[in-house]
Amino acid sequence: MQVTMIVNDVEVTREIEGRLLLVHFLRDVLGLTGTHWGCDTSNCGTCVVWLDGEPVKSCTVLAAMAGGHEVRTIEGLAKGAELDPIQQGFIQCHGLQCGFCTPGMMMTTRALLNKNPDPTEADIREAISGQICRCTGYATIVRSVRWAAVHEAAAAARVSETTESSEAGEIAEAGQPAGSVA
Repeated sequence: MQVTMIVNDVEVTREIEGRLLLVHFLRDVLGLTGTHWGCDTSNCGTCVVWLDGEPVKSCTVLAAMAGGHEVRTIEGLAKGAELDPIQQGFIQCHGLQCGFCTPGMMMTTRALLNKNPDPTEADIREAISGQICRCTGYATIVRSVRWAAVHEAAAAARVSETTESSEAGEIAEAGQPAGSVA
């Protein structure tokens, strides 16, 4: 059967067997090996990717079921050479050790930050409760997500300040006192 989907913003069409799992489609057919294949029973969470923006365990989804949908993998998380704040957080706070669970953890926690930009430790632990890390004890993962949340908020504040400052300058250049409305 033929399947077409958008993977990391690129449309792909391939001929596949109907029983092919999404994790194997991504790894073996598309060569996107950042998505790890772990337990094959949906217990470990190493294979988490996004399907239409929602985290899913790709070992439980047939590739055919992803047809017509958008899939994002760890390879699509960064914006060009710029790492996503969650990737930076895992580096800064040592949120990984062996790295096997890391792609799935990053995809899950990025989705969390998209919905809740200021999660508590309890929120983070709940979000990753469906994933297993055998190395870190989870404390460094939680710190990594908090680091990303704080730094993302600070970056957003800087952008907001720059925009407001730029708008005030444009108003002043137009002959209006800053803070007045034309």
